[in-house]
Amino acid sequence: MFRKLFKKKAPEKPKAPEVMGLYLGGSFELDNLKLSLLEPSLTIEGAARSQLIQAVGEAPLDTGGTLLRFYTDDDGFLQVVLDGGLSENHITDVKLWHFYSTETIGSEQQWKSCVNTLISQPTYTLDGKVFKRVWEAVGAESPPVAVTETTYEEDEDISTTDQFMMLYEREIENDRVESLLVAGEEKIVGSNFDRCLVISTGFDVEPADITING
Repeated sequence: MFRKLFKKKAPEKPKAPEVMGLYLGGSFELDNLKLSLLEPSLTIEGAARSQLIQAVGEAPLDTGGTLLRFYTDDDGFLQVVLDGGLSENHITDVKLWHFYSTETIGSEQQWKSCVNTLISQPTYTLDGKVFKRVWEAVGAESPPVAVTETTYEEDEDISTTDQFMMLYEREIENDRVESLLVAGEEKIVGSNFDRCLVISTGFDVEPADITING
């Protein structure tokens, strides 16, 4: 009887963060007209106008800000960068990204080469298009930016991934830019490292271009 009365409740799992009405299991619509006008200048083709959020990633930044990613069923993610808090008033940047390629990295030597040389270069060429490095450091070298992302999935699974990233941009029409994100991702599965090189392309999105369903 006393055991039942004083039985401790199992701790609740942390909940996925939310912002702008975006949440795990929710969905949103993109402005069809704006996307149709912009898409011919982009690497991505046929982006879905309606997208379902299947996972949410959260990564603290060294600047004191937070990186939130809402991974969707369109093989991409809506990324929201916040500074100083997790409300709409703290949003500094919103981009829609789509995965271009994911390559497995099999050896320690390949991983070191990827992090030390491949990810961060003055320019990066993709499909014959040249992107310029955005995150420049003081001095001769600009190492990748390191973050640790916690990812929440619909089945309540929570995982952690270390990422080493570099951002690039190229100019497109109407004074806009297309962004390129090159990232080395590393996590432990069982007792082994699971590593890959992930390349994504993206573009700026205004909150007004997004309609939350429900």
